[in-house]
Amino acid sequence: MITKKHWTRNTVIFGGIALWGLLLISCVTVNRAVLAPPNVAGAKFVGTKECVECHRDQVDHFASSTHAKLALADASVGDTGCEACHGAGSIHVKSGGAKGTIVNPRTSPEACFACHLEKRGEFSLPNTHPVLAGKVTCVDCHDVHAGDAIKGNGAAMESQNETCTKCHSAQKGPFVYEHGAMKEGCVACHSPHGSVNAKMLVARDANLCLRCHLEAPTATGMINANAVRHTPEDHATRLMQGTCWSAGCHEAPHGSNANNHVRR
Repeated sequence: MITKKHWTRNTVIFGGIALWGLLLISCVTVNRAVLAPPNVAGAKFVGTKECVECHRDQVDHFASSTHAKLALADASVGDTGCEACHGAGSIHVKSGGAKGTIVNPRTSPEACFACHLEKRGEFSLPNTHPVLAGKVTCVDCHDVHAGDAIKGNGAAMESQNETCTKCHSAQKGPFVYEHGAMKEGCVACHSPHGSVNAKMLVARDANLCLRCHLEAPTATGMINANAVRHTPEDHATRLMQGTCWSAGCHEAPHGSNANNHVRR
């Protein structure tokens, strides 16, 4: 005979308390990242309300930013969203915004590396943007005061590409024959923080192109037809000559005004 299990009153009470406790813990640990702010010698915390006086444009959109989730380890200092990244601001406020009185990520990436330590490692790879050399800064590409800190994010993929083409203007176009990868965004092929591959590519040689242009093998196992364009051309011997763009075939990977096969 099968016996039915009955929930006792104590089981329900203690189970509910345990579940409520887990929910509270998850909210605290997921929604707020606790950190120690950068040090500004001799300065004290003044709170975001003081920052609004001069930096209203940044503060007005800050609530929508992922950085708004940062919280200081010492909660007694109050609302210090800005100072979590810029350091205590009393000297900065008293001096009327004098340079060198606050931590500025535009001049030093160390403020960003305090949380994004893995990016410091990527910038130490053989091929990177020259952030550590001081020629490029994190805020050249990231809007740290709004959204998820990526310019042109979400559906505005074209704007995200424009962040790159501000410097890489030769790749901007428009081109008569576009490469579909550009619609995916520059990061479809390039790792913007650094890579072991030349030109900060996410993969080397023909492997980069084959991430999208998958080749369908024939019955003998030879690479034959392009699964995207469905061409009958045999690429097996061509791939042995070098990369897709260095073997003399597809020399304009960002787009072409002369050939629909993205050649010059």
